[in-house]
Amino acid sequence: MTENEISEKIIGCAIQVHKELGPGLLESSYEECLYYEITQSGLLVEKQKPLPLVYKEVKLDCGYRIDLLIEKKVVVEVKSVEALNDIHLAQVLTYLKLSKCKLGLLINFNVLLLKSGIKRVVNNL
Repeated sequence: MTENEISEKIIGCAIQVHKELGPGLLESSYEECLYYEITQSGLLVEKQKPLPLVYKEVKLDCGYRIDLLIEKKVVVEVKSVEALNDIHLAQVLTYLKLSKCKLGLLINFNVLLLKSGIKRVVNNL
């Protein structure tokens, strides 16, 4: 599957979770439910995937954790915040660079319409 096909399935799963739960819950609740929905859709999902950081001679085996890594191609960062801002986009872009993935989805569940809480982030390797 291409990154776009995968992201289409992820967004469908996220919409399902948002329809069931609505806004206002903790990120961890949405992450767990989204993990369940994506797994049920048949996609390979890694939750809280350790992401090493290498800087010159310094190596941190688990510098960061990706919320969800789908099919080893798409990074998903789950938020439940009042509004997405530039630092959230920068975080996803950094995760994309470190993981060498091309596509990320930043999903804020704390919105009335989920469509307004989804941002696609592309890494132009």
